[in-house]
Amino acid sequence: MNNILEVNNLNKIFKGFSIDSISFNLPSGSIMGFVGQNGAGKTTTIRLILNMLKRNAGEIKVFGLDNIIDELEIKQNLGIIFDDLFFIEMWTVKDIEDVIKGFYKLWNSKLYKQYLDKFGLPSNKKIKELSRGMKIKLMLAVAMSHNAKLLILDEPTSGLDPVARNELLDIFKEYIAEGERSILFSTHITSDLEKVADYITLIDHGRLFYSGNTRDLINNYLIVRGAPDILSAELKKNIIGLTVNQSVFVGMIKSSVLQDIPKEIVNGIPTIDEILIYISKGIYKYE
Repeated sequence: MNNILEVNNLNKIFKGFSIDSISFNLPSGSIMGFVGQNGAGKTTTIRLILNMLKRNAGEIKVFGLDNIIDELEIKQNLGIIFDDLFFIEMWTVKDIEDVIKGFYKLWNSKLYKQYLDKFGLPSNKKIKELSRGMKIKLMLAVAMSHNAKLLILDEPTSGLDPVARNELLDIFKEYIAEGERSILFSTHITSDLEKVADYITLIDHGRLFYSGNTRDLINNYLIVRGAPDILSAELKKNIIGLTVNQSVFVGMIKSSVLQDIPKEIVNGIPTIDEILIYISKGIYKYE
């Protein structure tokens, strides 16, 4: 399986924060969720991939090409959607095409019209008249009408109701179905990722916590809960994000240490949200 995106030992140093040796690969024909708490470095990493920021070290390849040396060629095959819409509010949906199509060699007006019809976007509608969901669909129509091989999405489903989010997830799955396109999907709504993401890359405070199969991430951890009086020093070492009060402790452990802990304290498999919460707490914390 070919990788459509490769990030190797990526570093970016700011005052008080850094992206520290992040590496991950996105295979062709797949969706990767890109997650982490606010300030973890997700948007910074995306901007580094897009060469909107200059890295201090590392290598990024898109379609096997260097993201700096071959930036213009790469961006002909990228579709990019940020949380904010950058189109002028007084433009119509048709105006968008007139402005955008000159930037892409493979722009397909017929395909753009097909997406507008599919998404229910009238060409004479002004941007300011569109709902949040319709604006996201418009950005998708633009991104997909020049045959982009990689979609990079930064919080595309935030602010959408569950029905609109589910509709977008179906669009994403359909888009990669032929196996030649991929999506890097940054979001805080991790329940969406559990529905569609083949892979997860999770970063925490600028460092890589996990990158791999989504199901493997979830199965790598267990929630534990029990009475504080059974908390030995050895047990505390194994619990991530441990919180203790007078009546109960709760935290998360790696499945690999299951044989070393009392079986009665195991309380189930975590969601992606719960994994994020526990790693954000660190190794040990009292309320």
